[in-house]
Formats: sequence, C-alpha cells, structure tokens
Amino acid sequence: MKYFGTDGFRGEAGKVLTSDHAYKIGRYLGWYFGQEHKGRIVIGKDTRRSSYMFEYSLVAGIIASGSDAFLLHVTTTPSVAYVVRTEGFDCGVMVSASHNPFYDNGIKLMDRDGHKMAAALEEEIEHYIDGETDEIPFAHGEDVGIATDYAIGRNRYIGYLISLATRSYKDKRIGIDCSNGSSFSIAKSVFDALGARTYVIGSEPNGLNINLDCGSTHIEELQQLVREKELDCGFAFDGDADRCIAVDENGRVIDGDYILYICGRYFKKNGRLDGNHVVATVMSNLGFFKAMESNEIEVDVTAVGDKYVNEDMVKHGYVIGGEQSGHIIFSKHATTGDGILTAIMLMEVVMEEKTTLGQLAGGMKKYPQLLRNLPVESKEAVMTNEEVLAERDAISAELGADGRLLLRESGTEPVIRVMVEAETDEICERYVGRMIAKIRELGLAK
Repeated sequence: MKYFGTDGFRGEAGKVLTSDHAYKIGRYLGWYFGQEHKGRIVIGKDTRRSSYMFEYSLVAGIIASGSDAFLLHVTTTPSVAYVVRTEGFDCGVMVSASHNPFYDNGIKLMDRDGHKMAAALEEEIEHYIDGETDEIPFAHGEDVGIATDYAIGRNRYIGYLISLATRSYKDKRIGIDCSNGSSFSIAKSVFDALGARTYVIGSEPNGLNINLDCGSTHIEELQQLVREKELDCGFAFDGDADRCIAVDENGRVIDGDYILYICGRYFKKNGRLDGNHVVATVMSNLGFFKAMESNEIEVDVTAVGDKYVNEDMVKHGYVIGGEQSGHIIFSKHATTGDGILTAIMLMEVVMEEKTTLGQLAGGMKKYPQLLRNLPVESKEAVMTNEEVLAERDAISAELGADGRLLLRESGTEPVIRVMVEAETDEICERYVGRMIAKIRELGLAK
C-alpha cells in the first residue's frame, strides 16, 4: 500500500504525514463507522509535540462526518486497544511513531476487537486520501458529531493491569524507564499500587525528548540505574509502551527472546501453554530456539512484525508470542504488545518461583549475532540470484546446527539484511563479510 504499512501510517510529521492526512483519515473513519448508527471512535496519543496536531485533525474529520470522538489524551497503544474492545467502540486510533524519534509520527488504526485494522479498509482510506473515491458528505445540524474527554478509559485500563497481578510486590525495588513517552502517566501508578518501591527515569516528556537516549531502544540508562541503586530488576518501555525490555538484578539485558523463554516455560509448567506453542519471528536468536527445543516447547516462526505474530496466534489459539525487540503479546489478556503487561507477567514469574530475573534467564544461552544492512539496486534481483542463493546455502551448511545465516530484504528500505549467528563474534564477522562480498562481486550492491 502507499501510506499504511505493517504498523500504520508513519513518517516525518509535516512532511510524509501531515495534518491534512489525519483530517482525511478522520473524515473517512467518521463516515464509514457512522453509516448505520452514530459512530464511536476513541483516540489516544503519545507525548510528541506533533501528536496534538494530529489528534485535533482526526477529531475535526470524525465529527465533521457525523461520528463522535472520545479522547483518552496521552496514553499507551495497548490502552487504546483495551478500551476499544471492552467499551463498545467501533474503532480505535493511536497517534504515535512508537520507538522513532520525536520528529516522526504515525496513525495506527484498530478494529472493534482491538486488533490492527484490516488492510482492505486501510486501502479504502488511501483511495480517499488521494481523491480516487466520491466525496464524503458533511454532517449538519444535530447530526454533527461531538468530542468528549474520555480520560476515564485510561483509568479503567490502569485498574485492569493492577487486577492481573496475583500478589503484592512489597519489598521489591523496581526501576522503570518510561522513555519520556506514553507510559509516564501509567507505569509508576501501576507498580506503586502493587506495592513496589519504584525508581523512575524518562518520565519528564517535553514533546521533543521521547525515546531520546532512553527507553527500550537505549537501555544503558536503566542498566546504570539498576546497578547503582542495587535494584531487583528494571523495565524499559518505548514511546507508546507496546514494547518492554527488562534488566535483571545484575544489569543484564533481558530482551524479547528471554521474555518468551521465561514466560513460555512458566506457562508450560502451570498447564497454561495452549497448544504447547510459542510464536516468534525469524529474527529470534538461535539460542532461543535451542532453549525452547530443550524444554520440548514448539515454536511457530513468522515474518518480522508483531502484526504477523498476532495473526498466527489468533489463527491457532496460542497464548504467547512476540519479537526480540520486546513486542510481547499475551492473548489471554491483550490483543497487542503491551509493555507494562509484559513487566507484570515477568514479575508474576519472579514472585511465584521465588527467584530472580537473572536466574530465570540462566537456562538460555544467547548466541553472538551480527546484522549488517547492505544497500542494493534491486532487492528482488539479490533474493532471486542463483549465485547468491548458492552462497547462502553453502554458508548455512558450514555453520551447521551451531549457527545460521539469515538473508532477507527490508520491508521499508532498499537494503538487504545479512544476519549471522554463531558460537563466536569472529565466526559471525567472517560469514557476514563473505555473504556481502559475494553480493558486491556480482554487482548487485550500490
């Protein structure tokens, strides 16, 4: 599609994504969901300066088409999904560019069940944006929609998260990095209510500092906090809090692969791992796959993107899946990745097992991994070249069971991603270099 990707319409605010785009998206949604009844659309946003611009543009479009808009204000993506599916809304909209820098923004659409919007409807919206469909009528008189403050929805979500914990976190000292994003108004409240002693960073958003040297993509600040304060563990979220990366008591990073390993084993032990399956993507570490095999847990492997993870989970009825980046979906409790929920689920394992996060992660050995991006003239030309594929197969054979090569095209850039996992950094470097050299030798690189 032209505008919408796997995670909504995203780009630099005011250039790629404009307030006019937001207004037209609002106009179409307001008309589409208001054809048979008064449409009800709930909107959340993160802390970027441009989020206010897009929020108001969406509202203007929605009510101009005759539907009602309900504003959660600054909140997390998973909270929008929760409110949509539990309070009878037709559609949810989240204004956020997730882990991107402040100057980017995005518009994510959710259906009435809290899942990502169907591609067919997004395609219809694109046609409307480009003027390829009939004009939508304006509402008039008493049919004009209204905009309503709906902060109560965010408060209900906070209550829901608190209700999922089965025990008090009293005496636990927990670090929280809110990434100067959406979770700054939610995460501390949740963990304080559960009895933890919280140490919070990245909680002073100014519209420009979201994800800036903090949060799940810059874990170093949280690692330092955990070590200096000798905390039990720490949790870092991204800008819209649909990701969580944890830090154990020693300051070691516990990424999405470790989280899937820890929670997958725990669920199996307690008879909660429906289908005996965990869902992961092709980018999960080889060590994760080996650890799951040793615990006799099956892994469904999808393309990169939490959208594909969720689709596989829904199709087969699996209860846990996610990505190395920290998008973890617990389908019994949420329809999207939820960073704060993920932190609670990890704490549940820690408390139940009466151990530490580091000890829980100890049964999984991560393999060194090296990923390089190679700009190319044509991604298809690389991925269909017989000599490239022969070299890929030869390297894979040489790596054997103790390593792997992944060659894939980027979904958003003109680059080929070359990734090798092996027992040492030196082996990774050698084989990544060899694969890239072959592509260059064939004249396929820029």
